[in-house]
Amino acid sequence: MRYTTFQYTIDQHRSPVVGLRRHLGASRFAFNHCLRLHLNARRARAERVPWSGFDLINAFNGWKRTEVAGRTFNVGPGGDAEIVVTGLRWRGEVCQQVFEEAAADLGRALGAWTASRRGKRAGRRVRHPHFKRKTDRSGSFRIRDKTSKTRRCSIRVGDEHPRSITLPSVGTIRVFDDTRPLRRLLAKGRGKILFATVRLQPSGRWTVALNVQAADLHENRRHTGPAGRWVGVDRGLSALAVAGTCDGREVLRIDAPKALTRGLRRQRTLSKAVSRKPQGSANRRRAVRRLARHHARVANCRKQFLHQVTGGLVKTHDRICLEDLNTAGMLHNTKLARSIADAAWATLARQLQYKQAWAGGEILLADRWLPSSKTCSGCGAIKPLLDLSERTFHCQACGATLDRDLNAAINLAAWAESHAQTPERQADARDNNTCREARSGPCTSMSETNLCEAGNPGHALAA
Repeated sequence: MRYTTFQYTIDQHRSPVVGLRRHLGASRFAFNHCLRLHLNARRARAERVPWSGFDLINAFNGWKRTEVAGRTFNVGPGGDAEIVVTGLRWRGEVCQQVFEEAAADLGRALGAWTASRRGKRAGRRVRHPHFKRKTDRSGSFRIRDKTSKTRRCSIRVGDEHPRSITLPSVGTIRVFDDTRPLRRLLAKGRGKILFATVRLQPSGRWTVALNVQAADLHENRRHTGPAGRWVGVDRGLSALAVAGTCDGREVLRIDAPKALTRGLRRQRTLSKAVSRKPQGSANRRRAVRRLARHHARVANCRKQFLHQVTGGLVKTHDRICLEDLNTAGMLHNTKLARSIADAAWATLARQLQYKQAWAGGEILLADRWLPSSKTCSGCGAIKPLLDLSERTFHCQACGATLDRDLNAAINLAAWAESHAQTPERQADARDNNTCREARSGPCTSMSETNLCEAGNPGHALAA
């Protein structure tokens, strides 16, 4: 099986936006209150401090029914007042899973912060979780799919309209995108919805992402025949991707779209419009939304182009070799950071890896210190100095002259041919982009979620 995500844009004019905002506020409230309970326990040096998702869910569930969470005074005919403990009175207006998922998210954030402090987590240092603000222009909440005794799922697609999604306690929301591929996958029994993530984007748009556990791709879309030759893919700035084989043949050349560069003039105009508006005014909020929509459009154009490029590479080549680039380190170069970020090299490599795994192909990462651009693909001589402005490679040993990016792609393919093993193709011997660990068991109730289904530190959302 494989794990994939279907993301749709919500039609706000035909959807209960009030219900979406109510659930978004409930998720923010649960996250902030669980963090407050955690900090209070640490300051009081309590014997048991809630750290994991299990403990935070227990602490919040115990608090939401107490007198501190809510109470009312009932005055009788004789003037006698009676205190009635109601707890969190509005908790029945939203799905209970929103509280639990927010507590589980806080548990993962605390775990990541602890592991980063102890040096057990690689990468950039993780900061301590902070309180979420109501004025934030973005946010999200998550609802898991559960099956009732009548085998009816709580998250349904195309229930009332072909382009609609039904969420528990929210209702039916309309989307702009076509849901036919997902509906066919579910109707044939080849997919199962795990959870839905509703997100408010900074641009003001609402999106819903359905994480689906789906079956493998059809045999016609998988690499089931004999393994072909390795293809090296070199990533660059002038040309986004150049693919070549070890015999010197160029099979693909894709120019960089440069979505950010093309929209830079409009971005500057919108940024100036924001800076000219008074702080806290309605005009400034509208100008901020216009700028956020522009950034979202640039990101969507880049994402769509990368999906087309990686999809075409995976369909036509079953063995791909990439260079392991330190993209995060390259972004510290102030002169090339914007161009490197606009090219999205890391996203290109990530999409190639999981799509090639879906198709049953092979992908290999070359050594980061391999001098693929400085090495002559003809004689193997290494050029000591190669300036970035030299787009044509000239070998001083054998006199070969060819494109710089094509030379690097040929060297990557040759390195893969000499270093890669040739195991037999196995449909089940590969890694998928698993977004979440398997559940502890099937859900058979529509009530509140059991604690065994939340708070697993291995759970991770898709990027």
